[in-house]
Amino acid sequence: MPDRETGMAEPRKKSRWALDLTDAELTGAELTDSHPTDEAAAPARSGPEGRDAFRLAAFGALLIVVLFAGYGLGRLNNGTSADISVTPTATTTAGTPVMNEAMPHTHGTTGAGLPLAAGAAVGGLSLSSDGLTLRPAGTMFQAGRKQRLSFTIVAASGVPVTSYAIVHDKPLHLIVARRDLTGFQHLHPEMSADGSWGIDLTLAEPGSYRMIADFTALVGGQQVATTLGSDLTVAGDYTPKPLPAPERTTTATAGLTVTYEGTPSTRAVQPLLMTVTGTDGKPAAVEPYLGAYGHLVVLRQGDLAYLHVHPEQQLVDGKVKFWLTAPSPGDYRMFFDFQVGGRVQTAEWTLKVN
Repeated sequence: MPDRETGMAEPRKKSRWALDLTDAELTGAELTDSHPTDEAAAPARSGPEGRDAFRLAAFGALLIVVLFAGYGLGRLNNGTSADISVTPTATTTAGTPVMNEAMPHTHGTTGAGLPLAAGAAVGGLSLSSDGLTLRPAGTMFQAGRKQRLSFTIVAASGVPVTSYAIVHDKPLHLIVARRDLTGFQHLHPEMSADGSWGIDLTLAEPGSYRMIADFTALVGGQQVATTLGSDLTVAGDYTPKPLPAPERTTTATAGLTVTYEGTPSTRAVQPLLMTVTGTDGKPAAVEPYLGAYGHLVVLRQGDLAYLHVHPEQQLVDGKVKFWLTAPSPGDYRMFFDFQVGGRVQTAEWTLKVN
C-alpha cells in the first residue's frame, strides 16, 4: 500500500508462511541431509531412506504452495486501494481553485471568476447557477419609496444556504441598476439566522431593474463562488435614458474628478488605471475600501451582463490599477467605487468595445 504521507509504496510485509531461502541454502547443507547419496541410491526405498525421500518431496510441495500463496497475496495487496481519507480543499464548481482575493481578478463569472484571454465570462444573467437559486420574496416596488428587499439563496436540496465566505469584508455584494444602466447601487444586505437576506431599498424612478447577488457560498464542504440575478419592477411611466457618450474623464458623486487610462479588449487582458483628482486640482489620496483600493463593476448594455473587478494590491503612482477583459464587443457602463477622506464615492463612464 502507498505510504499516506510520502505517497511511496511500503515494503511488502512477509507472510507468516514465507520462506526466505537463498540459492546457497537450497543447494547447501539443509538439502544435503534430505538427498540420498549416489552410493545409497536405489529405485525404491524403504525404512529411513524412504522417509528421507518423503520429507524431501513434502518440502518441495510446501515450497510450491508457499510460492503460489505469496503470488496470490501479492495480487490481493496490489489490487486493494488504500483507505486514505482526503480532506477536500476549498474549491468552486468544476474543481476550479478559489480566487485569491489579494490578487487582481474578476467576479461575476461562473466558478472562480478568472479573467479569460478571449472574452471574459459574465454572471448575473440567471436565477440559478452552480446548483444555487436566488429566490426574492417580492419584486414589485414603488418609485421613490423605501421598501424592504428580501431574498434567499437556496441549495439544490431546497434548503436555504446559511454559510458564506467573507469576500472583501462582506459575505454578499448586491448590485442594483435599472435596465438603461442608470440608478446604480452597490449594497450589502444582512443575513438572518434562517438564511434570509434583507435590506431597505429605494428605487427612484419607474422601470425595470436588475438585482445581482455576488457571493461565495459554503455548500457541502466546498466554496461555490457565483453570481445570480433577478428583475425588480417599479410601476409607472418608463422612458429609457440613452447612454452618455464615451468619455475618459467624469465627475464623481462628491465633485472629485476621475480619469481612466487603458482600452479594454476582448482578445487580451488589458490594464485600466484610475486617477482621482481633488477639487483643488491635486491628486487625491485614495483609501482602502472593503479590502481594496477600489471596486469596478462593469454592466453590458442590453442584458446587464455583470463583471466585478478588483485592483492590484498597491497603488501605482497613486493610481488604482485594474486588469480587464471585455466579454464581447458592445456598449458598457463602468462604475468605480472608491474612498477618499472616509467617504465612498462612485464614478461612472460609458465604454465602447470594438
